[in-house]
Amino acid sequence: MDIKRSLVLLFSSYGCFLFGQEKTIDTVYIFDNQMNKVKLFHKVNTLNPEDLEKNSTNLSDALRFQTSIYIKENGRGAVSSPSFRGTSAGHTAFVWNGININSNFLGQGDVNNIPLFGYDELEIKAGGGSVQYGSSAIGGSIHLNNNLDFNRGFKASLYSEISSFDTYNNFAKASFSNEKFSFKVSGNYFISQNDYEVPEFKTGNEGYINRNGRYYNTSMNVGISYKIAPQQTISWQNQVFDGSQHYPIFAENGNKTKYNAQTLRSLISWDINKNKFANSLKAAYTEDNFQYFGDILKPKESGAEGKNYIFKNDFNYFITPKINFNVIGEFQVNKGKGYQSGIGNISRDMGSAAGLIKYFVTENLRFEAGVKKDFVEDISSPVLYSFSGKWHPLKWYNAGVNVSKNFKIPSFNDLYWEKGGNPDLIPETSINVDMDHEFSFGDFKITLSPYYMDVKNYINWLPTSSGYWAAFNTFKVEIYGLESQILFNKTFGKHDIKLNAGYTYSKSTNKETGNQMVYVPIHKAYGNIDYQYSFLKVYVQGLFNGLTYTTTDEKRADAIDPYFVMNTGVSATLLKKYTLGFKVNNITNTVYQTVSYYPMPKRNYSIFATLNF
Repeated sequence: MDIKRSLVLLFSSYGCFLFGQEKTIDTVYIFDNQMNKVKLFHKVNTLNPEDLEKNSTNLSDALRFQTSIYIKENGRGAVSSPSFRGTSAGHTAFVWNGININSNFLGQGDVNNIPLFGYDELEIKAGGGSVQYGSSAIGGSIHLNNNLDFNRGFKASLYSEISSFDTYNNFAKASFSNEKFSFKVSGNYFISQNDYEVPEFKTGNEGYINRNGRYYNTSMNVGISYKIAPQQTISWQNQVFDGSQHYPIFAENGNKTKYNAQTLRSLISWDINKNKFANSLKAAYTEDNFQYFGDILKPKESGAEGKNYIFKNDFNYFITPKINFNVIGEFQVNKGKGYQSGIGNISRDMGSAAGLIKYFVTENLRFEAGVKKDFVEDISSPVLYSFSGKWHPLKWYNAGVNVSKNFKIPSFNDLYWEKGGNPDLIPETSINVDMDHEFSFGDFKITLSPYYMDVKNYINWLPTSSGYWAAFNTFKVEIYGLESQILFNKTFGKHDIKLNAGYTYSKSTNKETGNQMVYVPIHKAYGNIDYQYSFLKVYVQGLFNGLTYTTTDEKRADAIDPYFVMNTGVSATLLKKYTLGFKVNNITNTVYQTVSYYPMPKRNYSIFATLNF
């Protein structure tokens, strides 16, 4: 095909960025090597495995209480999606080890069908990133990263937790590495009857009971890396996930439904790192399958199977000690098959070519400019661009500016669902402008990030005169606001205190009506305080969410009221190997919703233990 022929010359190189002219043998292999370059110009927040354990219920809770992202969750553990800086769920890219994993059918990621455990770090980047990470990276991107160490010997750990509502969570991992070989494996099993009650929230004449709210999931991660030469590494990363979510019903005799999902992700990479250039070649296979059961005792009513074959090349070269040139090429074959949706066997070829150049003017001043062209079968895609600058004029002040054009291609459902799919849809596009102002005062670091987005050709499903809903490119959305964060870290003697707090103001309006977009709170604030004394750790979390409209006409009666929720936990570590802890979630006993009619649990508890080998 024309797409394949036009891209074949791009698959000659794929690399990782070099921070200087001399490079020693790597001690850690990082699969998402683009992220190191991104951090030179963009603010990135990182959650490590200890952070994720604080909110071990699911990925939704971790993002809700520890980041600026608003999470819409249809009750605990059910369907969940993000709103990043006033955008919709389809404007957030989920990136697994450098590969975009948003669903081809939905065009987004279901947060609760992505494993929480099994990563070495979870990174959150706000702002446009389509030049590096492709479709949907408009509001921001969430990065699920695995790293492989060398020369670390054998390590293993086991995490086990028992919580309210018959909830059990178990996670185990082990790793071994020497000078040339690295291996890591982990597995997680989570199950919950999830039958919590909220008496104050009335459904008819009785208080809310989360009937048929059961969910479970299991996942396994395997990573292997081998140094075939001092400057060459071959690596493999694999993830398997299987999950089931039962949808809550409002009456004892209601019809019980459920949704099952299975994903497979496999990635192999060959990396060469030299003094002046780096080259990496990645090949990946991802599979996403799901089934909907209108009656949990009967066969599935609908579903889909999606398969993606991905080849990605990245080449970096230092033209001079101050100028770095980066070429990225990618080619994908996306295949899908629907069941009872009118979507038959479909296939779509996609490719892209991107070039970025970085200029390090001085140690404290650097710039980056990039351009990208996507080739999507049967869809006309725009030319994308990005420009970033970072300036460190004072010891206590950093400034950054980012301008980019980004896009989101129509999903398989948008194009092919019957009835309602629209093959004439064009991609959504956005112009993003944001700044970062970082102030450092002693142990404090304060970041203020104003931002602006203009989103065009917004894809919406609307009712038609024929009685069914259909997809259209509709209105424009204007988004502006402020994202802020305060970090504090202080160690004195055996005492250690950490603070991570943030506030986001998001004004996201439909340009035709001037009304706030649905499920986009104007105000959100979060805070996490960690205190450690010797073997004892204590943390407290707080979350405030402002008024959230659920209708396009800003009807106050249907809006979700503001709420404030707090969590806390304490743990003790003995002999550096054994940890025992206790957590209380929603200690304020707040009655709240993130999606209308589906309240979240009131106060609940858990105990956990960790064993390190």
